[in-house]
Amino acid sequence: MNEGTLRVAGATLFYRMRGSGPPLLLLPGGDGAADSTDGLSDQLVDRYTVVTYDRRGLSRSSIDAPGGGLTLATHSDDAHRLLAALITEPAFVFGSSIGALIGLDLVARHPEQVRVLVAHEPPAWELLPDAERERATLAVEDAENTFQREGVVAGFKKFVVLAAVDYADREPDAVLAPPTSQREANLSFFFTCDSSAVRYYRLDLSALKAASTRIVPACGRSAPESAPYRAAAALAVVLGKALADFPGGHTGWLLRPKAFAAKLREVLS
Repeated sequence: MNEGTLRVAGATLFYRMRGSGPPLLLLPGGDGAADSTDGLSDQLVDRYTVVTYDRRGLSRSSIDAPGGGLTLATHSDDAHRLLAALITEPAFVFGSSIGALIGLDLVARHPEQVRVLVAHEPPAWELLPDAERERATLAVEDAENTFQREGVVAGFKKFVVLAAVDYADREPDAVLAPPTSQREANLSFFFTCDSSAVRYYRLDLSALKAASTRIVPACGRSAPESAPYRAAAALAVVLGKALADFPGGHTGWLLRPKAFAAKLREVLS
């Protein structure tokens, strides 16, 4: 295992590298920092050099001047600089939820850095039909407003409903992060900065279609009627790609890491 920090514009990123083989960057969703992908990483380190990091503002990745103005482009530039500093060849990239949007923006701006991108249930509401787009957008705004009024736990419950997350749909030995002050701080940062960044983001579809990167839109098979699943399916249609079907739901990478890793290996190879 190799851990370190990387100085980028306005922040210091904590990163971790494990395993051996071709590089694979993991971009988790929500408030997921590097530790949240341990269960998935454990299943992949025998074949890949797995790179994880704390997004700026989460856990060990500090921001110089916390506040507004954070965008998805900021996050994708962080990923770009991390790959440039650590990797000498195009990487495999897996991203889920906001991580999938970060991966898509990375490919749009730096396709030469990414060999294959698996974009798992990106919240690209812009691609949904009008009524579905409005429902998803209003649900996100309701979660943000609930956070402001009632706090992290209440706001997070709204996101769980939107993404149709079922915590009973899990492998018996899947490990979930316990509630801690750091987890609460990460969720608070997500609601304050990252959630609005997702709402304002728009895909560069022309750049994605022109990219040399193989893009694999992916969904969680457990919740086919959920907004994230529908957005992933819409992305597949727009890009003219097949939709990859993964175990579990929106957080299958967290709740079903063994089956999820097996499918990810299959898709990447």
